[in-house]
Amino acid sequence: MGRNTRKRRIPLVTKVTAGAAALALGGGGLVWANFYASAHESGGHANQTKSRNAQVATINCPDVGQELTDVPSDARKEVAKELAQLDRQITDAYTRLAETRQAQSGDANFVANAILGPLKSKRTATLDRISIDINRAGGKAPRDFDQFAPCQGIPVEQPGGDGQDQGDGGQDGDGQDPGDGQDPGDNGNGAAGPFAEDFVDINDVQPNSRDLPNGLAADGDTGSTGSFTTRCGVNENNLFNSDNIIVAPGVGNGAHHTHDYVGNQGNTAFASDQDLANAETTCQNQSDKSTYYWPVMRLQDGSQEFDANDLGGGAEGNVGTILKASKAEIRFVGNKQGDVVAMPKFLRIITGDAKAFTNGLANANTSFSCTGFEDRQVTDKYVLCPENSQVVRTSNFQSCWDGQNADSANHRDHVAFVQADGTCPNGFQAIPQLQVRLVYDVPAPTIENGQVRNPYAVDGFPEQLHKPITDHNDFINVMDEKLMNQVVKCINSGRNCK
Repeated sequence: MGRNTRKRRIPLVTKVTAGAAALALGGGGLVWANFYASAHESGGHANQTKSRNAQVATINCPDVGQELTDVPSDARKEVAKELAQLDRQITDAYTRLAETRQAQSGDANFVANAILGPLKSKRTATLDRISIDINRAGGKAPRDFDQFAPCQGIPVEQPGGDGQDQGDGGQDGDGQDPGDGQDPGDNGNGAAGPFAEDFVDINDVQPNSRDLPNGLAADGDTGSTGSFTTRCGVNENNLFNSDNIIVAPGVGNGAHHTHDYVGNQGNTAFASDQDLANAETTCQNQSDKSTYYWPVMRLQDGSQEFDANDLGGGAEGNVGTILKASKAEIRFVGNKQGDVVAMPKFLRIITGDAKAFTNGLANANTSFSCTGFEDRQVTDKYVLCPENSQVVRTSNFQSCWDGQNADSANHRDHVAFVQADGTCPNGFQAIPQLQVRLVYDVPAPTIENGQVRNPYAVDGFPEQLHKPITDHNDFINVMDEKLMNQVVKCINSGRNCK
C-alpha cells in the first residue's frame, strides 16, 4: 500500500556489472564509477589496486540547484524539470563511463572527448532553457550561467578534486576512502558504501562533542518553554516513494532514494497544496495533515526489498531490508529568547543535505546516537550501540522564518537556524522548532580487518557512498490554523501539550 512502483527498469548495478549507479539531486554532484573486473579475475590485491588506479574515474559537476536563489514562483516547476534533466544527463554520462572502460584504458583522452565534452554541450543547452524560464517569468537568470556547464573527470582516489580526503566526508583525514587500495566490498550495491570507517563505537564518542553549528535545539529553560507533541505513527501504512515534493515538484523519482512518510498520505511529487490539504493523515490529531518524511534506513543484508529493481531503490544502489523506526517522536518546541509565532500553512523546510559528502558541511545536520547515550551525538558517523541499546536519528529543524515566504528557490533561504545565543538572524522571527527523534532496532554490524559486514545506512545517492553526513529530513506544515495557534499558545505559555 502506498508504494511507488512507477518506472521499473533493470538496475544499473546489474546493467553496469561493476559500477555504482549515481544520480545527483539538483543537477550537480560527484558521479562515482568503480571497475575492478580484473581484480576479480586475478584475485590479487595488487592487481586490484592497479585496476582502480587505471580505470576508476568520477565526474564532478557543479550543483546548479544551489546556485538558483532567485527563481520566480511561476518558473519553479519548469526549472525543477530542467534540474531533473541535468540529473539524467549525469546518469547517462556515468553509464557511458562504466560501459567504456576498455576504451578509456587505451586512450587517455577518451573521457574528455567522448564523455565530458558531450556532457558539457547538453548541460549548456539545459542551462540556457533554465535561463529562459527564469527571464520569461520576470526574474533574472544568474550572470555567466554557462560557467556551471563543464564537469571534471577526477580519479576516485581524489574524489573531491581539491586534495581533501573525501573518503570519510572530510572529517577525519584518515585516508580510508575506496581509492586508497583497500577492498571496500560492495554489500550488494556496487561498492557504494558504507565502509568500516563510517562507524564509531558510541563509547568512543565524547559527550557534548558535536560541533556543527546547525541543528541546535532552540528550546531552553527561558523564553518560550512549552512543547507540542504530535503522534503520527511509524509508517504502518507502508507509504514509500522516491519523489521529493519540495525539491522536485512534478518530477517522478525526484529524490533518487526512498522515503518513509508519516502524517500526510497524499505526498507525491504531483500533489498540489490543495491535494495535501484534502489528503488523509496518520496523525492522531486529524487537524495535523503535515507531511513528515525522511530517507529510509536499510540493513544491507542481501535481501530483496519491494524496490530492489526500482528507481530510488536497488536500481540506484539503495539495497537491503528497509528498517522502520520503532518510535517516531515528533514535537515542536519554543525559543530560549522569547515567544514564537505561527508557521504559515504549507511552509516547507529541509534540514540536512543529501549531498553533504560532495557539497561540504554548510547545510549538514541530523545526528546519530544510542538510547542511554544521547548526550553523545555524531553527524559524520553511524554508531555501534551496545547490547540492549537502540540506534537514534535526531533532526532539529531550522526555527527562524523570514516572515514572508513558505518556500524559496533553493529551499533554504526562507528559514534559518537560531544563532548560538538562541536568537534569530536579523529579519527573521522565531517559529516552533520541529524536532524528530527516530529510534531503530538495528542488528549491530560486525567490523573485522577493516571490513564491515551487514552494515546499516540511510538511503542516498551512490556517489555519496551512503555517508551518514548526508542524512536529512523534510517537513511541510499542513496543520489547520486553529491547531497551529494551539501549538503556539502551548509553547509560549510553557505547557507541554499532546
